[in-house]
Amino acid sequence: MPESKWQKSSYSGATNECVEVRTISGVVELRESDEAHLTLRTTPTALAALLIGVKADEFDHHT
Repeated sequence: MPESKWQKSSYSGATNECVEVRTISGVVELRESDEAHLTLRTTPTALAALLIGVKADEFDHHT
C-alpha cells in the first residue's frame, strides 16, 4: 500500500522548519521537518481532541 505524502502548513511559507502531517493506514503521523527521523503517531480522534483543547486554551495554565 503506498504511503501518503507529508504535508506542511501553508503558514510555514518557504521555510523547511515546520511540522508535517500525513495519514497512513488510519493513523496520523506528525514530524518536525528538520528531525524527519522522529515521528509521532496518534489516532485522528486523539489529535482532534488535542486541537480542540489547544484552541480552547485548556493547556495555558501559566497565569
